[in-house]
Amino acid sequence: MNILIILNDPPYGSERSYNGLRLAKALSNDQTQVSLFLMADAVTCAKRGQKVPQGFYNIELMVKSVLRKGDVLLCGTCMDARGLTDEEILEGARRSTLQELSERTLAADKVLVF
Repeated sequence: MNILIILNDPPYGSERSYNGLRLAKALSNDQTQVSLFLMADAVTCAKRGQKVPQGFYNIELMVKSVLRKGDVLLCGTCMDARGLTDEEILEGARRSTLQELSERTLAADKVLVF
């Protein structure tokens, strides 16, 4: 099964991206291909070097977990609007386009939006 998960919210201040990443991790297995597409403020979920208070969840570690078995794509226009460069994002995650998002949407068995 091919599942596309689209995140829109920032990594912190809302739990939508956190919950979307929890689901992405839970769905990742040998029978399921998970693709994560980060849009709007969610592109900062893939920023390297996040520092959070002890005992608080770390979105960077959660994205890395998804990268082990799936794809993490970031909207390039959204990255540019937030001043996020390719060098600042996690290894394995990559800049993408709305065209690729539309292709992956059409190819997915399920699309989930957070």
